[in-house]
Amino acid sequence: MVWLFLWLGSFAITFSSLAYFVPDERAAFIIEKLPLPVEGLYVLVLRLHVIAAALSLPGCLILSSKNLLKRWPRFHRWCGRVVGSLVIAVLTPTGFYLAFFAMGCWGATLGFLLSGAIVILAMIQSIRAARAKHYASHRRFAFHVLGQLSVAVTSRALLFVLESSNLNPDFAYLVSLWIPVLGTFALVECLVSPAQFQFFSRRIYEQMVNSAASLRRSGADIR
Repeated sequence: MVWLFLWLGSFAITFSSLAYFVPDERAAFIIEKLPLPVEGLYVLVLRLHVIAAALSLPGCLILSSKNLLKRWPRFHRWCGRVVGSLVIAVLTPTGFYLAFFAMGCWGATLGFLLSGAIVILAMIQSIRAARAKHYASHRRFAFHVLGQLSVAVTSRALLFVLESSNLNPDFAYLVSLWIPVLGTFALVECLVSPAQFQFFSRRIYEQMVNSAASLRRSGADIR
């Protein structure tokens, strides 16, 4: 169900973004950003970002298929190279540029920059791990890439829900961005890296137990 939701969400976003490619016509999204320092550059970067995103998210969904990896490993490798190149060379650089024009002031800009940083760093580490044949690490980093790309879908869904409430629109926008960015990162670490997550949880639990024991001893000493 999650994969179907992401596929449908990706197609819906791509379809709604076709308005950016209509010649001699400003899309509503671009009008909201006016005035722009260099409108022609912004539109060009936006179009490149849309094209890269329309290919990258479905590409990551395809690459996450274990059946495809087992049946067509060569296709998996070549698809990974194409998606990796798109993400590193087009998607994240254009995303970084567009982040400085995001609504919600610096809170939104920082959220998009953080998500983009996770994407490009995770993609680089994923490629390095695959070349070194460290497939567990490769899978972990690849899912971080997929997770952050899926924020485009999940944040829109969450914003749709929040817009029906009485929340301030700017605050709702920030919440719908930051929760998917941070939540998806934590979810991937929990599901794909259970050993690291369990170790981290155990350390927190041990510190809580030690703190409680210290408080009990302090209370006993006072008595």
